[in-house]
Amino acid sequence: MPGITPEIVEAHGLSPEEYARVLTAIGREPNLVELGIFSVMWSEHCSYKSSRFHLKQLPTKAPWVICGPGENAGVIDIGEGPNGVGQAAIFKMESHNHPSYIEPYQGAATGVGGILRDVFTMGARPVANMNALRFGRPDHPKMKHLVQGVVSGIGGYGNCVGVPTVGGETNFHKAYDGNILVNAMTVGVADQDRIFYSAATGLGNPIVYVGSKTGRDGIHGATMASADFDENSDEKRPTVQVGDPFTEKLLIEACLELMATDAIVAIQDMGAAGLTSSSVEMASKGGAGIRLDMNKVPCREDGMTPYEMMLSESQERMLMVLQPGKEAMAEAIFHKWELDFAVIGEVTDTGHMVLEFDGEVVCDIPLGPLADEAPEYERPLVTREEYHAWAQVPELGAVPESADIGADLLTLMACPDLASRRWIYEQYDSQVGADTLQKPGGDAAVVRVHGTDKALAISTDCTPRYCYADPYEGGKQAVAETYRNISAVGATPLAITNCLNFANPQRPEIMAQIVGCLHGMGDACRALDYPIVSGNVSLYNESKATGGGSAILPTPAIGGVGLMTNHAAMATIALKAEGETLILIGGESGHLGQSLYLREILGREEGMPPPVGLALERQAGEHVRKLIAEGKVSAVHDCSDGGLAVALAEMALAGGMGFAVASPEDIPSAAAFWFGEDQARYVVSTRDVMAVLDDAEHAGLNAVALGECGGTALVFRSPGAESAVDLATLREANEAFFRDWMEQ
Repeated sequence: MPGITPEIVEAHGLSPEEYARVLTAIGREPNLVELGIFSVMWSEHCSYKSSRFHLKQLPTKAPWVICGPGENAGVIDIGEGPNGVGQAAIFKMESHNHPSYIEPYQGAATGVGGILRDVFTMGARPVANMNALRFGRPDHPKMKHLVQGVVSGIGGYGNCVGVPTVGGETNFHKAYDGNILVNAMTVGVADQDRIFYSAATGLGNPIVYVGSKTGRDGIHGATMASADFDENSDEKRPTVQVGDPFTEKLLIEACLELMATDAIVAIQDMGAAGLTSSSVEMASKGGAGIRLDMNKVPCREDGMTPYEMMLSESQERMLMVLQPGKEAMAEAIFHKWELDFAVIGEVTDTGHMVLEFDGEVVCDIPLGPLADEAPEYERPLVTREEYHAWAQVPELGAVPESADIGADLLTLMACPDLASRRWIYEQYDSQVGADTLQKPGGDAAVVRVHGTDKALAISTDCTPRYCYADPYEGGKQAVAETYRNISAVGATPLAITNCLNFANPQRPEIMAQIVGCLHGMGDACRALDYPIVSGNVSLYNESKATGGGSAILPTPAIGGVGLMTNHAAMATIALKAEGETLILIGGESGHLGQSLYLREILGREEGMPPPVGLALERQAGEHVRKLIAEGKVSAVHDCSDGGLAVALAEMALAGGMGFAVASPEDIPSAAAFWFGEDQARYVVSTRDVMAVLDDAEHAGLNAVALGECGGTALVFRSPGAESAVDLATLREANEAFFRDWMEQ
């Protein structure tokens, strides 16, 4: 066999310095199998080598956190179940960005499949899927195809596997023209005494492969996901995995059936880097070694080599360590579900990964350097001042007064960022399982914890334009918005997962985005008592193919989970009854920097994003949850993109009812009052006006009575001006974008 050349090393994504570390770690030149294993385990996608140092600064603990980052998914306590046993919510968000750009249907589908496995690997039955999607300009020649493929892939996989897709977010910006983002989130529920972890222990314990057979799809997927795109990216199509949701459903049921026994010592899904990452992670976490007989790996293609088997990312596969003597029972369960089952190795005490094939040792490398001792970089970054000089965000200039609030609202509600997502979410089965209490379109999805009065509230959020203009404030806002959305349905926010999507970390400006957003996220989580329990980092999201090295906007997507102890008290955004009063509670009004109003109405992207007052966010959220619990409000909605006018319009559309509202007399600008995107604000509707206003005053919060619900028009009154838009006209404008685009 020829030696390892510099060209082979470069093709595997390792730098010369990293290859030198490989030589030191094993004391000799690796063979191709060993090089391949190092390449995927040390890839950005698997090792987090550019972000690991900074991720350590994030808050990950709270009394209700059972398991934080480091396992397949995060685990939080959600109280007692119907059988008197404590229950846990298990959840995580992950990216499948590059595969979805190359092959949108399978890329998105296998993203859903992968995140489902992360959750049921730990013993949870998945109860909800979410997603966070970013696309480029709608008029980009490739974008309609990408949107259609991604949405079909998410729906196709989730619908077939029988887990409801209950919400998410979709946005458009030219920065994603050459590199879309597809982030998938799954939430599951488990009994606390049946949670499973991945650390392999027990000398001689059998290592078992279950699920689908191994093929050649997905080889080098982790390495591909750790590199920039270029004009040859379509040639990477073979690195995209192919999913089978029906097999995944069988795998869920077989795993949960086996988990009801005492057979499993450890379990790990085969995600990025497939058999390599699953075996390395299991052995290294358990402080053990591992020996695998590659001849026993179930393969669906002839002549597969150990290199191909170890790097394949074929879907619907799991690796387990079983108690000795339990193999036959486990095999019977998996064969009943028509799945492959094979004992392929054993746990050792060598601290090495040893692979055998055709009677020869084809790999023998220490596990420490592969996992815990993988490279960790503190990459250079510019200062906050230097970043702002580089980002070149213009200062906010004078903003002219709106000539017609109603007409401007109509324009905003028709734009791609605010248009109805009905075309998307109607392709998702949001009701399967019969526990979905709040479908897509509200502030947060709500799913009942089966057999109880409890419910989980789930939201995904991020505002990338804020993160670009000021990474620190943008990171804070992404966390705060999930906190608001969960509070707005009446649930207590408990913890978050994240999917940190950024461009090339070797550029100091991009590294400043990463560190700034992480600091903002960390401060928000600490202030809101809202820890991070799981997550994913996706870097090198930029494309040379679009010319000049197009980087995405910094997009630290946040997935929040909250608990409602009695779902009967749940709030929704829909206006309920004529004559109720609309009240604005929380922060000040008037911040137009980085607002959609500025961009969509005036064609300007200027200014800093709205500052996030974390103490006020917590105060307002706790207060609104109290109002909901006491039954004092009938509808609740947070203010975010588009400001107060858009929040009111969304409430009207959801309830099929208009309103007449007026701004205070002393506002400096009607446009700023109605369209400013200040944070920590909620709109509520109530019949108990004085009680709600008095409660807010006693809580030290601003509260303004805006007007009354009723009629079929949205009427806005400002000093010296009045404008209106008919509800039917607004609905048509809001529904038109996706409908017309997809019919072209």
